[in-house]
Amino acid sequence: MQQNRTKQHRRKMIAPILISVAVVLYYLFFFLVIVSFLKSLVLKLLLGMIPAVLGAVMIGVCIQRIKEIQGGEEDDLSQY
Repeated sequence: MQQNRTKQHRRKMIAPILISVAVVLYYLFFFLVIVSFLKSLVLKLLLGMIPAVLGAVMIGVCIQRIKEIQGGEEDDLSQY
């Protein structure tokens, strides 16, 4: 029973992880484009920090979602 539940949790974690990886790669690409085309260091820092912060937030949300799945809270909408 426990092994079956672990397999179900792993399956439910695949989608959030894949989506998070895709979004973080997109933000990384966007960051590299900004850094390569802009000449001003100030603009690079200001505009480059936006995708960096959004990528970090996405990783944090993914970690939180994985903890929810492991804790048995797969269906958050049923609580409301």
